[in-house]
Amino acid sequence: MLIKPQFNQCGDVEVQDPRSGDVGRRDFLFRMGRGIGGTALSYMLARDGLLAKGIPAGNPLAAKAPHFAPKAKACIFLFMAGAPSQMDTFDPKPILAKYHGTPITRIYGSLEKRIYVGSPFKFAKHGQCGMEVSEIFPHLSTCVDDIAVVRSLHTNSNSHPTGFILMNTGVQEPGAAPSMGSWLVYGLGTENQNMPGFVVLPDGGIQGGIANYSNSYLPTAYQGTLINPQGVPIVDLKPPSGVTVKQQSETLGLINDYNRGYIDSDPGNSALLGRMKSYELAFRMQMAVPDALDVDREPEKVKELYGLNDKIAEPMARRCLMARRMVERGVRFVQIYCGGWDSHSDIDGGHRRCGLKSDQPVAGLLKDLKQRGLLDETLVVWGGEFGRTADNHMSFFRAHPGRDHNEKAMVTWFAGGGIKGGTVVGNTDEMGIEAAENVYHLHDLHATILHLMGLDDMRLTYYHAGRFKRLTDLGGRVMKEIVA
Repeated sequence: MLIKPQFNQCGDVEVQDPRSGDVGRRDFLFRMGRGIGGTALSYMLARDGLLAKGIPAGNPLAAKAPHFAPKAKACIFLFMAGAPSQMDTFDPKPILAKYHGTPITRIYGSLEKRIYVGSPFKFAKHGQCGMEVSEIFPHLSTCVDDIAVVRSLHTNSNSHPTGFILMNTGVQEPGAAPSMGSWLVYGLGTENQNMPGFVVLPDGGIQGGIANYSNSYLPTAYQGTLINPQGVPIVDLKPPSGVTVKQQSETLGLINDYNRGYIDSDPGNSALLGRMKSYELAFRMQMAVPDALDVDREPEKVKELYGLNDKIAEPMARRCLMARRMVERGVRFVQIYCGGWDSHSDIDGGHRRCGLKSDQPVAGLLKDLKQRGLLDETLVVWGGEFGRTADNHMSFFRAHPGRDHNEKAMVTWFAGGGIKGGTVVGNTDEMGIEAAENVYHLHDLHATILHLMGLDDMRLTYYHAGRFKRLTDLGGRVMKEIVA
């Protein structure tokens, strides 16, 4: 008897024996074969380390085992927003003083008149390592034996918004990829279930907005949490007036009871699971976050160490002290912004002001982590979105010489967990215009951070849009010269 195939909503053939109403032989073999093939594929991908990590059924933020023994358990990323100048901070170029005020014929996209700018800052050697540091960092210069400076980094963009997003996500398109903090929490989870795994402490607005700390295609639970260092830390963190903790708990339980039926029928619905976990985390955060952010509880000597009593340094000091309190409580990744480095004119005044507001807080953070025994397990990274030029437009130079955007050379430094302190890696050319020796790309910076946190950037993947995605795209090189 000829049996006419039937198709279900997924387009699968359903052939049944009309005499019994049961699944027919052909359909049985077809379904069994398809299932065996899928099982075999899953086994091979898992065996080869290519299968994207799934979300823990109970809690997507649960702590996970790294790929190998980590050098650091937490990371604090100090984002110097606006792009600090390499030749005015950690990469001295004395020859620029010789050519200061000299016109050049170099063309930057147009036939504009440009003039070389010498650094207005003095450099001196510090520490046992003899690292050269600008005079704008008198406090940080006392920490150089714990710092590894990379002078030969470059990136792909010299625009602030795309430069921000590129530094934070590895791509230039807003929202196209998860942020570095999201990848770290996805790969490692977090150790404190009452705190977010990924926290952002802004200094005013962030160029590119939420895309800088977005989870993108990763599950919702891995998005960064923006915390205001002053005023209300998180919008709606406190419950409405008259609502008790018991009422909140019962309301959350009722909502989860309704949602659990949907999750049971669709276990792969990561968006719903992420929202459920976010509501639960928000409830727990009501007690944990205010305590973590209460820097006024710190002893006076700690406040003085960070510069909390200095009017200019106080905002950055507060953010740095909050970061220490958060990693102390198990937060995996904290990103601190410090703006004002975009010195197109008046590099002298602009960078001196940035030094005054960031030098002591950052040095205080390193010293405080070290005296508490936390620096060995906390990776600290300092850098901006790109570097700056050795020259300036003539119109700016006549008033107050500054520097413009430069993606071909930038400086960054590392300290803490797994870092070989007192190290200087790479060089730029004679004028500091391009990375020239031991050249590293931004993907290499990301690969190094992941490596120090115990993650292989090639194995930290998530299947999306037809392929396995990574923070480093096709991969990055670990900066082995700075790894202890």
